[in-house]
Formats: sequence, C-alpha cells, structure tokens
Amino acid sequence: MNIVVNEELKAYIDPLTRDEHDALERSLLAEGCRDALVLWGDVLVDGHNRYGICQKHGLPFQTVQNTHFQSMEDVHLWMIDQHLGRRSVSDFQRGVLALRKREIVAARRSRAAAIPSEPVDEADLPWSSDGPVAAPPPPAPEADVPSESLSSREAIARAARLSSSQVVAIEKIQKQAAPELVAAVKSGTISLATAATVATLPAEEQVAAAKGGKDELKQAAKRVRDAKQRKPREDKEAADEAPAQESAAASGELQALRLRVAELTAENEALRAELARLQG
Repeated sequence: MNIVVNEELKAYIDPLTRDEHDALERSLLAEGCRDALVLWGDVLVDGHNRYGICQKHGLPFQTVQNTHFQSMEDVHLWMIDQHLGRRSVSDFQRGVLALRKREIVAARRSRAAAIPSEPVDEADLPWSSDGPVAAPPPPAPEADVPSESLSSREAIARAARLSSSQVVAIEKIQKQAAPELVAAVKSGTISLATAATVATLPAEEQVAAAKGGKDELKQAAKRVRDAKQRKPREDKEAADEAPAQESAAASGELQALRLRVAELTAENEALRAELARLQG
C-alpha cells in the first residue's frame, strides 16, 4: 500500500509532546493500532503519529478512505472538527483551530456569494467576425459551505468550548506574541491570560521573560498590570492639578495686567501735569 505523507497536513495540527508520543507508542505496542488511518486517495489525512509508530515497529494497521473530500480546504475543515472534539487538545490549540475554521468558512461564503446566479445569455457575449465568443466554463461547484457562522467571538468560543475572553486572549497572542512566548503557552508554562498580558510588551522583553521561565513571565505580567493601574491614577492626578495650574497662571496674568494698568495710569498723570505746566 502506497501511503503519502503530506508534510503540510502533518504540521497543520500541533505535534504531540514527547510524553504524549511515548504514551501513544506504549499503547500501540500493548493493544495494537485499533483505529483506522484516514486517507484521501493515497494521502494520509489522520493518524500520522500512529502511522509512524506502526512503521517503526512493524505493527499492522487498517485504512479507510474519506470519499467526501473535494479539496484541501475540505481536508482542513475535517481535521479541525476532529481535533476540536478531542479532550486532549489544549485550550490554546482549540482556539487557534476555531480561528482557522472561521477564516476558511468566511472565504467559502465570500466565494459562494460571488458565483453568478443566472446563466450567461448569448446576446450578452462579445462578438467576433465568426460569431459570439464562447462563454467561459462555469465555475467548479463550491463544496458545501458550513451552515455554522463563526463571524462573532461568541460563536468561535462555542465551537472551541472556550469563553469569549479566552478567544480574545488567543487572538492577541497570535497577533503580538513572540515565538518564545507562544511556545510557553503551548507547553502549559503560563495561562492564556498571562500570555496575553505579556504579549503587550516589546518583543525583546517577551523573549527575555520567556527565557526566565514561569516566575519571570508572571512577574512581567504583574509589571504590565501594575502599570495599567498606575496610569489612570496618574491621569486623574494630572487632571486634578490642571485647574490649580490654570488658576495660578490666570492669577499671574491678572496681576501683570494690573501692574501695567498702574504704570500707564502713572504715565498719563505725568503727561497731564506736564501739559498743564506748559499751558500755565
């Protein structure tokens, strides 16, 4: 049997940890490979770890064809749904997979909306000297668009069995976290909330905190939270000081104006006295 391992598909789902892989290997050696590997033609879709272990130890295995796949997108959606339902998948992984599903579903809905609903009329075709130019071939039928909409964070949270706040944290980690910080989340070193907080720091500070381990990551998150708490207080103090500063400035300007008026009045009196003297 010719089984093709597509490296992109193999890497589409996060690999097992060393401990998880060792536990699976012990299970297969003790009980055999009871679940069939899923193929799309010759391409292995599900069971990469089991296939590798069976090849290593010469263990027999069964295969089953999934005849519903029409494209690699179909394969991706199926893989996502399979792993979203598995208890061994971490919260972070489920969130990432649900966000990937959202992108695929959105792309399919966009393409489905762009397909013309009416056939092309021959009268609308451009003409050449030999008659109407042939119409382009009809678009390939789009695979079924999932009925579930994942346009909101709440929908993504339901699909991934997470809270909306966890989805927000995962999005922030994906967009802002350095690779070292992402690795810390995947390994379970820190929580989603802590990682999302640290992800707001510059990349070099994230890397330094990740290298320092769990305690340093927690301290980095605490510094970020403390800074956020200080800022409103500082802003309030500045706002409270502003009226006093404005009042002092206004008082100083008023005093200067009074002094100037007094000087001008004195000059005016002196001029009048000089004028009276000259007239007398």
